Amino acid sequence: MNTGKVLLGVLAGVAAGAILGILLAPDKGSVTRDNISKKGQDYADNLKQKLSDLISGASDKFDAMKDDARNLAEKGKSEYESAKKDGKSIAHSAINQL
Repeated sequence: MNTGKVLLGVLAGVAAGAILGILLAPDKGSVTRDNISKKGQDYADNLKQKLSDLISGASDKFDAMKDDARNLAEKGKSEYESAKKDGKSIAHSAINQL
């Protein structure tokens, strides 16, 4: 499912809940507005935290992939140098046998 669609669905649900809460609220309007404001702030804080966690997780995965790529490149270079050394050794042995 597309993240944008999920976010849009969540926002629509929050809006619908807020409207129903206002219409059916047993409290005075000022109390209801304060409650809505507090809930809205809670949702905003929760969304900020989830976004921060998502960014942190993506950053960690990127760093891990970068380290893996670096290690793979170093391993490839080491294997290349080893093969190059072995090739030179074989070439020298072949020349000496001539």
